Amino acid sequence: MTHNQIIGRRGENAAAAYLQEHGYEIVERNARTPHGEIDLVARREDITYFVEVKTRTSRRLGLPEEAVTPKKRAAMFAAGRHYAAVHEIDYWQADVLAVEELPGRQPVIEHFENVLA
Repeated sequence: MTHNQIIGRRGENAAAAYLQEHGYEIVERNARTPHGEIDLVARREDITYFVEVKTRTSRRLGLPEEAVTPKKRAAMFAAGRHYAAVHEIDYWQADVLAVEELPGRQPVIEHFENVLA
């Protein structure tokens, strides 16, 4: 694994734990679609959540959520629409979890809900 993959995996683990602490069930990790990967698929009540996780270990490149560009949002929509069709999911939304792992600190997670609305 590369350094970035290790950081990404740590961020995804922190994000999954955060979601579980907030009442979500993790259904799948790293779900592959023809339109890209969905980092986390989660459920809470009757809604499925397709979660993009962005992790940063410094602010040199900006905040993690700034990496979710319009192109990335379009890919998230296409991947979510495909996954929902294949799995016969009626109600879904796409969220972003921004994870900051600054040296010497606990990860800080910010949850951006329904980013495609």
